[in-house]
Amino acid sequence: MLNEILNKYGLTQNEVVITAFGNGLINNTWMVKAEKHEYILQKINDSIFKNPSAISENIRMIGNYLSSNNPDYLFVNARQTLLQQDIVHVPEHGFFRLFPFIKDSHTIDVVSTPSQAYEAAKQFGLFTSVLSNFSTEKLHITLPYFHNLPLRYQQFKKANITGNKKRINEARDSIQFLTMHRQIVTISEGIPNNPAFKKRVTHHDTKISNVLFNEKDKGLCVIDLDTLMPGYFISDVGDMIRTYLSPVSEEEQDFSKIKIREEYFKAIADGYLSEMQTELSSTEKEHFLYAGKFMIYMQALRFLTDYLNDDIYYGAKYEGQNFIRANNQIVLLQKLLDKEAILLKLLND
Repeated sequence: MLNEILNKYGLTQNEVVITAFGNGLINNTWMVKAEKHEYILQKINDSIFKNPSAISENIRMIGNYLSSNNPDYLFVNARQTLLQQDIVHVPEHGFFRLFPFIKDSHTIDVVSTPSQAYEAAKQFGLFTSVLSNFSTEKLHITLPYFHNLPLRYQQFKKANITGNKKRINEARDSIQFLTMHRQIVTISEGIPNNPAFKKRVTHHDTKISNVLFNEKDKGLCVIDLDTLMPGYFISDVGDMIRTYLSPVSEEEQDFSKIKIREEYFKAIADGYLSEMQTELSSTEKEHFLYAGKFMIYMQALRFLTDYLNDDIYYGAKYEGQNFIRANNQIVLLQKLLDKEAILLKLLND
């Protein structure tokens, strides 16, 4: 089946070596080595992304804009087939696309130094900055309501009524904590109507593994643009704060290991603002730390909502996994709030 796909790009079975590549959770990925070039072949998860063509059109539009307006920016664009198609659809198997592999590049699964956090934040800031004049109205919405916090809160409230009664009772302390911090939702409700917040080309998935690094761990560019959509800077900054600050992930069951590493927060701010300092309004800069609250709170809501609804969205590899994930994020949020004054001072300095 993979050889059938590669044939559409003019690559024949006897000239390529195909191996599994990476640790992606959403899309299946392979390394394709030909005589003179290397490629990344990826299957789009169309159970999550219902319209793969919208993703490819977004990437093509961005690529065309950058080649005309910022040709020095490293952008990994999909290779077209012999019939000038961006994606290949194989019935009963799904949608596939082929990217060139950037020589001497690598990805990082877990951020382990402030320098890595700085480089990643700089790349996400640069990506948004070089596209500051691109009209976001042209972009397709690939995941509707993806970072719509008011909607997530309403889903959470509904789950408190219609969800599993036993689980609702078990989670009453977590429910109370999230309800007490509804002000985070209230602030987000005002952002779309506030002219100080600009809709920009936003990545929406700024984990460290979505940045390519060179052999010296310097950032090269951002990758995995499936969630590329119009959005607000809080989505990108917030996801970096959520995933870079603590040394452990949302899967950690020992909550004593969850920490807010101040030096990583400073690295995110320094890296992102090195590219976005003049692009952000003063009001947006005042909401830099709020971005972290926004994303951590929303992820806690989503995990707990799914737990109350018997794990119908994320699923669960073991009993109570989403409850643990939710409480993990609640602890992370509380520790962020505990250090708010210190982090704001770092930001202002």
